[in-house]
Amino acid sequence: MATHEGLTARLGELLGSSLVEVINHVDETTVVVQRDALVAVITALRDAPDLMLNQLIDICAADYPDRAERFEVVVHLLSMALNLRLRVKCSTDGAAPVPTLTGVYPNAGWYERETWDCYGVMFAGNPDMRRILTDYGFEGHPFRKDFPLTGHVELRWSEEHKRVVYEPVKLAQEFRSFDFLSPWEGTDYMLPGDEKAAGK
Repeated sequence: MATHEGLTARLGELLGSSLVEVINHVDETTVVVQRDALVAVITALRDAPDLMLNQLIDICAADYPDRAERFEVVVHLLSMALNLRLRVKCSTDGAAPVPTLTGVYPNAGWYERETWDCYGVMFAGNPDMRRILTDYGFEGHPFRKDFPLTGHVELRWSEEHKRVVYEPVKLAQEFRSFDFLSPWEGTDYMLPGDEKAAGK
């Protein structure tokens, strides 16, 4: 299984009909699976003696508003014994909940709370779905691509007033461009400040 082909074949054998796709890109393997089979898939990957993916590194999400199932939930697993990393993805439209992984990895609870707080993706069975990063009275989910940049209130410490203050959020809309280009390739448009570099 030292090759990507060997790992792909093993994942196909282990996951069966739960597997949608295996992607090998820049020496990283990503497995796309059926949402409803996520717990069974993660359990199988953890318990397989030839994979030993027994550490949950992270759960996060990505928002693709043009897709019918706009949210990709991404689970990162690690095998310290085999020096193996694996990314597992499933999709949801935001209304259909993703099954919780807290029964497989107890630390999943915090990551799922963060994903719900930032993206609005619910995790069915998570015993503590509360906000974790935003303020208690916060409305909406700030990492969604359609989240408005103005019209909300932020909570911050004011050194001037020596207390916590609430202020309206005002951010420039011209920076809100999602071209999905690699940062190494650069953008097709000028950002403020780029003109300084062009003059050198």
